[in-house]
Amino acid sequence: MSTKDEKIPGLVQSQAVSRSAEGCSPLLGSGVSPDILNSPRRRRRREVDSLTTRLHDLVEHLDYQYMTEGLAIYVNKDFARAFSLPFKPAEQVVVDETFATRNLVLTLNRTQRYWLLALSENATRLFEGVRDSIVEITEGGFPMTNEGPGAATRLPGGQGINRSAYRDEKDREFYASVDAAFKEFMIDDELPLVVAGVDRNLAFFQEVSSHTFAIIGTLRGNYDKTSAHELADLVWPLVKAHRAIQVEEVLSELDAAISAQRYATSITEVWHTSQEGRGSTLIVETGFHYPARLDETGQFLIPAEDATAPDVIDDAVDDVIETVMSKGGKVVFVDDGVLEQYQHIAMILRY
Repeated sequence: MSTKDEKIPGLVQSQAVSRSAEGCSPLLGSGVSPDILNSPRRRRRREVDSLTTRLHDLVEHLDYQYMTEGLAIYVNKDFARAFSLPFKPAEQVVVDETFATRNLVLTLNRTQRYWLLALSENATRLFEGVRDSIVEITEGGFPMTNEGPGAATRLPGGQGINRSAYRDEKDREFYASVDAAFKEFMIDDELPLVVAGVDRNLAFFQEVSSHTFAIIGTLRGNYDKTSAHELADLVWPLVKAHRAIQVEEVLSELDAAISAQRYATSITEVWHTSQEGRGSTLIVETGFHYPARLDETGQFLIPAEDATAPDVIDDAVDDVIETVMSKGGKVVFVDDGVLEQYQHIAMILRY
């Protein structure tokens, strides 16, 4: 997930413009010049009215019953979407050409994220999960319905036709198409995968899928009518169990790397080696942050007290996370205190 600010004019921008436009006097009379009607001020007001309408429509359809810790809303003339956040973001008002997304993205990088595929002939659904909250994806072909025989249409009859084998083959084709559609999401965001469904559907998917390597948990049963909120309650324990195993494994890998002298510890050393592209696996405590300045060489960190000062990197740990991920490394978060002997951060090196 990129940490660069997206080119999305923000919700608050439209509100601020709206307030500034409220004092404009209306133009009356049929003899108003077209130049006046198309003046920058009038065009701006029409843009504001459009944004305000989109904003109101979006807010009216929010489901506050399942709202989590925070909420981010983005609105422009072509796009309006609200994102439920699994953490409490700093309250922020942005009036700019771009919406400030970097802090939100970096916080998500520190949070357990995953995909959930709820397999079904009626409607196979894809969800993006963040901790114990999931959101259904309704693009890229999802949800997908099996239109083949035995599902939406009748099985063929007649002498010499093995109806069971014919249905099995069509189901394989359907779940191959599900896997192909899912591939586009994995290309952009390769996350762990949980699959849910009855045994028959699970078996066909695992037979044809190219993403079995990503599966970290399986939820058996029929979940066609299960809400996203209820699914999240069932899936999150599986994800947590996987995370515990992952942490145990990576700490063992760190011990082996230390024995082989292929490791770095402390934020200063980890920063330097990450810039060189040597980081294979970064291990960091979830709550570890480190504001710093660069030394005169631009290669080493000096601790800073004021994270808001102009020449200060507000959090060097987030920058290391971004660097390691951009160079093909992986990042594993552990509970606070686990890496105390390594000054809260460690990295397994490629060489």
